[in-house]
Amino acid sequence: MANFAPKAQKTAFVTGAYSGIGKAAALAFSRAGYRVIGTSRKAEPGEVRDGIRMIACDVTSNASVTAAVALARTELGRVDLLVNNAGYAVSGAAEESSIEQVLALLDTNFLGFVRVTNEVLPIMRHQGGGRILNVGSVMELIPGPFGAYYTASKDAIEGYSESLDHEVRRFGIWVAVIEPWATKTSIEANSPRGDRPVVAYSQTFARYQVAFNAAMATGDTADDVAATILAAAQARKPRLRYPSGKAARQTSFARRFLPRALFDRISRKQFNIA
Repeated sequence: MANFAPKAQKTAFVTGAYSGIGKAAALAFSRAGYRVIGTSRKAEPGEVRDGIRMIACDVTSNASVTAAVALARTELGRVDLLVNNAGYAVSGAAEESSIEQVLALLDTNFLGFVRVTNEVLPIMRHQGGGRILNVGSVMELIPGPFGAYYTASKDAIEGYSESLDHEVRRFGIWVAVIEPWATKTSIEANSPRGDRPVVAYSQTFARYQVAFNAAMATGDTADDVAATILAAAQARKPRLRYPSGKAARQTSFARRFLPRALFDRISRKQFNIA
């Protein structure tokens, strides 16, 4: 029997909620009074993790996504909010990744968002509204070195989200992109390197890694990003883009108003490859 939520209580479905930004967002929504279901590839049947109901979902599998969204709808009764967050990064020079590695990344980071969204949209249209928040990255504004395919996946999310927002607004559905900068999560530690290393890039990558680690050490926490996600969820008329944190807002401003040549010089110095 369906376990329908009270009409006044909002519901949220968060992908990639096992750790990092997804977990922080799920907990933030729970504290704000939402009924929340999170997903993870590792979830066991009936699992509750840190107070959040978890459902197994592999966003690269059509069948897994369909089953997870159907179960979430049964348990929640409706889906007011979707947070697409599941994803990972590949570090290294663009030349160092095989086509197979690139396809796997895009299958999770971009097509995973598409699969989940396509399952949730009919629910939101039927209920007369909803909100879709896609976790992107400020890297879309500053495509730095040694993350070409992660950046490309986030670029795809930006364009997809803006187009989708035009299409679904008439159904009472709003789409927004959350744009974090350096965030203290395990994504980098758990991210693979390019699967076909090229020695010619090793010295430049080492310098970049020093700069990247320094940025991560002073970066925002997952809770900081979760606060931005919650603000976007609760805004009466959400903006399309939400840079998350001071550094992301400053970067967004600089990218729009500084001359390209100057911005490029600053970026190369920041990434320690000037």
